[in-house]
Amino acid sequence: MAATETTETREKSLNFLEEIIEKSLADGSVKEIQTRFPPEPNGYLHIGHAKSICINFGLAKKYGGKCNLRFDDTNPVKEDVEYVDSIKRDIHWLGFDWALERYASDYFDQLYEWAVLLIKKGLAYVDDQTQEQIRENRGTVSVPGTPSPWRDRSVEENLDLFERMKRGEFPDGSKVLRAKIDMAHPNMLFRDPIMYRIIHAEHHRTGNKWCIYPMYDYAHGQSDSIEHITHSICTLEFDVHRPLYDWFIQALGIFPSHQYEFARLNLTYTLMSKRRLLKLVQEGAVMGWDDPRMPTICALRRKGYTPASVRNFAEMVGVAKRDNVIDLGKLEYCVREDLNKVAERRMAVLNPLKVVITNYDAAKTEYFKAVNNPENEAAGTREVPFSRELYIERDDFMENPPKKFFRLQPGGEVRLRYSYLIKCEEVIKDAEGNITELHCTYDPMSGEGSSSDGRRVKGVIHWVSAPHAVEAEIRLFNPLFTKENPDDVEEGKTWEDNLNPDSMVKIKGYLEPSLRDVPVGQAVQFERVGYFCPDTDSTPDHLVFNRTVTLKDSWAKINK
Repeated sequence: MAATETTETREKSLNFLEEIIEKSLADGSVKEIQTRFPPEPNGYLHIGHAKSICINFGLAKKYGGKCNLRFDDTNPVKEDVEYVDSIKRDIHWLGFDWALERYASDYFDQLYEWAVLLIKKGLAYVDDQTQEQIRENRGTVSVPGTPSPWRDRSVEENLDLFERMKRGEFPDGSKVLRAKIDMAHPNMLFRDPIMYRIIHAEHHRTGNKWCIYPMYDYAHGQSDSIEHITHSICTLEFDVHRPLYDWFIQALGIFPSHQYEFARLNLTYTLMSKRRLLKLVQEGAVMGWDDPRMPTICALRRKGYTPASVRNFAEMVGVAKRDNVIDLGKLEYCVREDLNKVAERRMAVLNPLKVVITNYDAAKTEYFKAVNNPENEAAGTREVPFSRELYIERDDFMENPPKKFFRLQPGGEVRLRYSYLIKCEEVIKDAEGNITELHCTYDPMSGEGSSSDGRRVKGVIHWVSAPHAVEAEIRLFNPLFTKENPDDVEEGKTWEDNLNPDSMVKIKGYLEPSLRDVPVGQAVQFERVGYFCPDTDSTPDHLVFNRTVTLKDSWAKINK
């Protein structure tokens, strides 16, 4: 009975893709799992791609199979080696490696031969119509399409024209090769889809060898077949493409790869369109593809996210069959959970108020032992300098506090983290009545965690020694858009009107000296403030820290 319960529990925990794979392995239709991740190198990968990476590589690993990386490089006008390199870097950063590195361009000769075969079978023809004419003649869901006047060209004429297209005799847009299927088919994609178009442009790998390039719907399934992909996993918007994927494979009689679809990732306050993300970059709305406000993987890395946090997020979201929108807070929860375990603690003051300890020797400096990470004893300790003049957070003092305010107040005591108890004796103000500094006294016998007479206080605040403090530019990031759905716009406006003017706020902070040595991209916790990491703009003479994530989900509360 116990064994039966274990089996049932395991089966319930499987997502639908795992169920499909286990069934195919059990019935012997598949001997070894082969997946692939097939990005087009026309932009940087984003968090949605990260989910797909985790699924494709994760499933191959779980079932002892392999996952290829294949670049869908069939449009030389939009593609670049820069994107190829960035994609490989992102996949490795996430913790995955591919079995084979392949490109659709590796198969251009084979794809051309198969196109010739379809022409010989009477299943493809050269069309002289313009793109606009083809679009107009495709019809609608309720109205059949109009056949091209060139649809009944002879096999011989089509072979001749297609060969001449390949040789570069015709200008861009003058001719296309179309599959000959059914202009009245209820699936619009079956209405004689374009297989090849003419593009006179240099390709990043094949140079000027080709001036005709295959379309996605023709190249993708055949590339899968060549690589013997057993489970071609893609997002849900490609479900209507699956019948055409199958049609080409069946018409050619080649290895029967199969396509399966899962729900794509949609996040609140986030756009996933590479076209729109590119526009933000080109128009200077962000600092680049790796701007920490962007949803790209390189932006998350720059912001201080960890590979484990992204993988954990993909696992938390799961694999679904229906599209839905995931709260951005779930992604931030995952990075908090991971950083809480691995990030070392440091002290930093972002909104400083000066404190002078009047009974402390002005010439004296002490060093207190501070814990690097209470979640990880192996992280050890560090020494933090302490002096007569300190900075504390301005929010940690109130002149007229409400009840249950346990931080510093006139006549009140707090403990400075890792060090002494101090008592506020005097509030210094400028001519306008603004508080400029506090004069406090300290208990010299309170440095070991208790006071000389055994009294304890509830308030513990962080601080930085003013003479030892390191100045830094602190970049506080908020969601790039003001609305959960950036496409939720009023009449006459666009998604760009929903850009958040406060998505990045720059302030000056004061850091403990050890923060000079933190490597770029490595997140640390500023105690009681949040998680931060040095930015790529940071230099020894001008430190720049990005806020990776707050300690709590403050944005959600503000926008309720």
